[in-house]
Amino acid sequence: MLDPNLLRKDLDTVIAKLASRGTEFDRAAFDSLESERKSVQTETEALQARRNALAKQIGQLKSRGEDASAVMAESQAIPARLKQLEETLSGVQSRLSALLMGLPNLPHDSVPVGESAEQNVEVRRWVPGASDPTADPAALDFEPRDHVALGEPLGLDFELGARLSGARFAFMRGPIARLHRGLAQFMLDLQTIEHGYTECYTPYIVNAAVLEGTGQLPEFKDQMFAVTRGGDDGDTEQQEQYLISTSEITLSSAVRDTIVPLADLPVRLTAHTPCFRSEAGSGGRDIRGMIRQHQFDKVEMVQITHPDFSYQALEEMTGHAEAVLRKLGLPYRVMLLCTGDMGFGATKTYDLEVWLPAQNTWREISSVSNCENFQARRMQARFRTADNKTALVHTLNGSGLAVGRALVAVLENYQRADGSIAIPDALQPYMGGHTELR
Repeated sequence: MLDPNLLRKDLDTVIAKLASRGTEFDRAAFDSLESERKSVQTETEALQARRNALAKQIGQLKSRGEDASAVMAESQAIPARLKQLEETLSGVQSRLSALLMGLPNLPHDSVPVGESAEQNVEVRRWVPGASDPTADPAALDFEPRDHVALGEPLGLDFELGARLSGARFAFMRGPIARLHRGLAQFMLDLQTIEHGYTECYTPYIVNAAVLEGTGQLPEFKDQMFAVTRGGDDGDTEQQEQYLISTSEITLSSAVRDTIVPLADLPVRLTAHTPCFRSEAGSGGRDIRGMIRQHQFDKVEMVQITHPDFSYQALEEMTGHAEAVLRKLGLPYRVMLLCTGDMGFGATKTYDLEVWLPAQNTWREISSVSNCENFQARRMQARFRTADNKTALVHTLNGSGLAVGRALVAVLENYQRADGSIAIPDALQPYMGGHTELR
């Protein structure tokens, strides 16, 4: 959530930055709320001062033996009015909070202004064996098959997934299931052993308040899977709950309503979880295959940092995601997203796009974002400063990586003309030493 004080101090800049993201700010609504808030606070302060003055006057009258009944009557009426003003102010603040909850984060000054992915900026690319840093991956010397054609003989079953759950679900068995598991284990080991993240196991179901804290609600409610519980599990109150769309939600919320000791920063957390997304608004894109599924796996990275070091952490985390692709030998490029293509809570985002030969194009496989204190303000996630005060932390998240899309990339980039798949060296220990899939 944006800092209300920022809007009060520099509203024109806030409006301009929101406009660069394609968000129109309701200035009239904000001005009306601010006017009402100031009016209530002014009257509250005046009444509090009057109450104090009357208390002093009552004491003086009584000390002189004079009648204080009229003054006391005025004083006794003040608390009821103060209570009314307190309730009015609470309502104003609730309406202001609702207005702010619907606003995305402000882009960092280094983010290019643009409306869509066409205005994203390529930062760098990496192609195994290429001396030219701008080179495209070499074409295969045979007609490439896509991951569906390659995966189905190895146990990738979309027909069974659809029979069990509907469109955009997959069932995996045998070699392809083992490769999927091996990829996740490889990513977890890399992030924990080499990059210093603490492995976590998190719930897959969370309360609505948690999603509000990380920014999924209310903005993306139509993209979440709601959960309805049956039976009596002992809870006296049934809360609105949802399946997680990413473990960023649970990992970032580990510091919700807490004050992190300065010495504990940065906090680095990672987890491998399934993710559940309804893909509302996807417009029928990527119906074939695993690119856009309702259920998919991801190894997530989260860092909770001191505000002074969050942009350093953003570059570091992007490198941690890149390391996965380099060790797998997969061509990729790093894209700096423009203002119109960033996620709701991000101030700056790098996307990693992997090369897919069958599509002859780059596809997103990781997104790494700095949210600054946008989520922390919603979650009340703070740290203890060196002078023993409290301040909001900065939160960062990134995929390290999307497991299903990594599976797609391995199948397509390591395919052979006969349909077999060479297993990347980094994955062979997780595949029982096998060097290929047939």
